[in-house]
Amino acid sequence: MSDTALAADPPDATDAGGRKKSKLPLIIGLFLALLLGGGGFYATWSGLVLAPGGHDSAHPAPGALPDIAFVPIDPIIISLGPGAASRHLKFVAQIEVAKPHAAEVTLLMPRILDVLNSYLRAVDPAQLEDPGAITRLRAQMLRRIQIVTGEGRARDLLITEFVLN
Repeated sequence: MSDTALAADPPDATDAGGRKKSKLPLIIGLFLALLLGGGGFYATWSGLVLAPGGHDSAHPAPGALPDIAFVPIDPIIISLGPGAASRHLKFVAQIEVAKPHAAEVTLLMPRILDVLNSYLRAVDPAQLEDPGAITRLRAQMLRRIQIVTGEGRARDLLITEFVLN
């Protein structure tokens, strides 16, 4: 063979015997990969695989709601100090309680408002403006409400408005 014949055929296009390699295995592999990928997608999409409870439970029946009630807290408006970027804080929330304790928590609402008012006035205005502070404030206020109402009455505090203006 001459040098020009060797330069025309790239070394990876021929096998050890000097023949050209077939592209049939590559095409078959690509076809099988597409076929298996499509089958996997269909099995997952239709719920045959990874569905909670199998194929028959595509729409499981919802369980009964817990025995809860929501006790609204009157809106609280706090004037912020002279160094704050905002002038006022408007706070509105609801307390999640077990239904049998709703009347007891409602009876204690003046104390709850007092403890929340006192706490919110003591918080640094810079903390109120921090976007991540609402989670910490919520936990602190819930703990104070639980102390006022007694253990087991207040389950959660749902903040419905927290407006700085």
